Amino acid sequence: MPKLGAVTPILRIFDVAKAHEFYLGFLGFEVRFEHRFDDSAPLYTGIARDGCELHLSEHHGDGSPGSHIRVEVADIAALHRELTVKKYRYARPGLEETPWGTREVTVDDPFGNRLTFSERARRQGRNGAATAPPD
Repeated sequence: MPKLGAVTPILRIFDVAKAHEFYLGFLGFEVRFEHRFDDSAPLYTGIARDGCELHLSEHHGDGSPGSHIRVEVADIAALHRELTVKKYRYARPGLEETPWGTREVTVDDPFGNRLTFSERARRQGRNGAATAPPD
């Protein structure tokens, strides 16, 4: 039986400096690769943090501005603290408890793409102790 692998979203960008400020400086990703057909060509780049990989592209037709992706996170509270102390000029994300049982931090990049970092909330067991979320 076939086994599916990881998904790598391609997000459209329009300004490399702004993309680096947001994705590398604010969110803490690192560049894995950069590609241009020549010096005047649009950039196609791969960035990663931990097990999350994203591709960013200036190419017309790659991705649609206004995309929304979700990224599963272990310890969303720590991520929220990390982002909050950076005092990024264009975003001060909150930490939301959702009715569907997740805790989420949502940010919009400078190009209209939305990233929601999400952790399933821990449930209370019979004795009141926290239990792991179901898989």
